[in-house]
Amino acid sequence: MQPEERDAAYLWDMLDAALAVRTFTAGLTFEAYIADRKVQLAVERALEIIGEAAHHVSEAFRRAHPEIRWRSIIAQRNVLAHEYGAIKQDRIWNVATVHVPELIDRLREWLPPTP
Repeated sequence: MQPEERDAAYLWDMLDAALAVRTFTAGLTFEAYIADRKVQLAVERALEIIGEAAHHVSEAFRRAHPEIRWRSIIAQRNVLAHEYGAIKQDRIWNVATVHVPELIDRLREWLPPTP
């Protein structure tokens, strides 16, 4: 598989997980999110997937698209996976409700529409 094909596959993974985050948080307030541990864990897992896929996107693609905060996405994954005691749910909520929708828009620009 060529690097461009691998990048597309990882970008699809990122989009799929980002859409899941949007679905998990749709219609929720921060208070409802905090009260639902299942939703918190689902969002955290999807953010881990986004970060892991971002880590595997080629350096060339990442350099070509500096509008995405690649290092922050990858770092967030590392915190979720390895420093879970340090997770700040208000920050996760902000990522889920502000940054993930922006990421979805970007990813959709780069990927063909889904059927």
